[in-house]
This record gives sequence, C-alpha cells and structure tokens, in this order.
Amino acid sequence: MTKSVMLTIGMLATLLGMPLISLAGGTITGKVTYSGKSEEKEFLFSKFPNPKFCAKNPRKELVKGDKRILPTIRVGTDGGLQAAVVAVRDIEDKTFMDGFKGTDHIAEFCEWLSFTGVVVKQKNFRVENHDADPDDPGPKGDFPGKKGVLHNPHSFEQLGPSSTTVFNIALAEKGSKLDKPVVLRKDKQGSMFRLQCDQHEFMQSFFLPVTNPHYAVVKDDGTFEIRDVPAGKHKIMAWHPFAGKVEAEVDVPEGGTVPANLSVIKK
Repeated sequence: MTKSVMLTIGMLATLLGMPLISLAGGTITGKVTYSGKSEEKEFLFSKFPNPKFCAKNPRKELVKGDKRILPTIRVGTDGGLQAAVVAVRDIEDKTFMDGFKGTDHIAEFCEWLSFTGVVVKQKNFRVENHDADPDDPGPKGDFPGKKGVLHNPHSFEQLGPSSTTVFNIALAEKGSKLDKPVVLRKDKQGSMFRLQCDQHEFMQSFFLPVTNPHYAVVKDDGTFEIRDVPAGKHKIMAWHPFAGKVEAEVDVPEGGTVPANLSVIKK
C-alpha cells in the first residue's frame, strides 16, 4: 500500500472522527497444554438401549469390552490438550454473527461426531440421526431398529453447576433431523452449550459461544492457528469443558505472526 493511499485513509478517518484501523490482519499460532493427565468415564453398555449396536463404534478407543468410554480429557505425550477451543474474546463482529450458518452435528454409532465446537447465540443448531440397528427386535419383536436407533438430543446452557434446557427433541429414525436456535441467556457470564443424548448418557458434546470468526479447535497435538486476526492487542482464551480455561493477551502484528502457548492448569 502506497504512502499516498495510507495518507488519504488517515485523513478520511480523521475527518469522520473515526480511529484509524489496520486493514491487514495477522496470525496467532501456538499450542494448548494441560498440566494433568488424561481422564475418562466408563459406562456399561447393558444399562442403555442398543448395547450391541453401540459397541460397534469403529473408534476402538471408545469401547473396552462391555464398557463405553467417554474421554473427558485427552492429553498427548508432550502435554498437548486435545479438543480445546482457542478463541479471540474481545471482538464482537456483527457481520459474522448475522451471517453464521449454524452448527451441524451428527449422531453415528451412538456418538456425537465432534466432542467440542462452537455456537453463535440465536443461530441454529442442527442434529441428524445416522443410526439404525437391524438387530434390535424391539419390545414386540417387530424389528423397529431397522428404521432407526432412538436418540434424544437434549441441549443445555450451562454455567458452572447450573444448567437450563434449550431444547429436548427425540430423533426416532435414521435420517430424522432437528433444527433449533441456540438460546443463551448467560453467555456474557461465560456459559457454554452442552448436548447429551437422554437415551445414551455417554453421548456428550460441548460448545463454546463465539462472537467472531477468530477461533480454532486444536489439532490432536494441541497446536492451533488462527488467521486474519485484526492487528493490535487482543484477549484470547483456551477453553476445554472438563480441563478448564486459561486467558492471555497477545499483540498481533499487521501481516505477521504472534506465538501464544497456553497452559491449562489442573484444578
């Protein structure tokens, strides 16, 4: 960009009484680590519907004999915290929020296909049931399982130990869907959006409300990259539904990269 163009922009901003805002963004890269160890919960398949079908989940780390594993915290050998979400927290981008297409979620082999993600307040959350259990004879021996495994997506706005239902809808057949807005009342206080199947308790997912496009779900080794962040100082947060969160401030250089290694401390 030439000096004359920059001067013209600066003069226009001054005349309009507006701050001069950088036209170029930068990149935040880093890694999220956790000081503790991996943790998980165990559920007996026999206590829930469709025990044989649910045990067919192709992710073998989720199945141990007659038990279904819910990995609440997964930590790599180098401390990388899996499934953490990193987000810039001090930007409210109305254009992004108005244009957000919603969050899509899938039930497959008795698992929500993504453990963590993001939502935008008042934008829709969509769930589709991909499961059918042809070996389930049903209570009358009429094989209703050929049509589908009953999943009951129950969503909550959760803040600490307190939670409020957002929607609770049964998806009885394969291919059945729901499409509902994410209603949040405590997002300014730090609430999250949680989804659980009322039929299969081990099906749980968690979502961070965001107000701008500057976020990332970390890779399996805990690393992340967020591009096109407006230049300047910003508050960022690494969040995990079970491990906790950590906040930091970064100074994003115009057209450059700033490192941000974030460590979530075990409580």
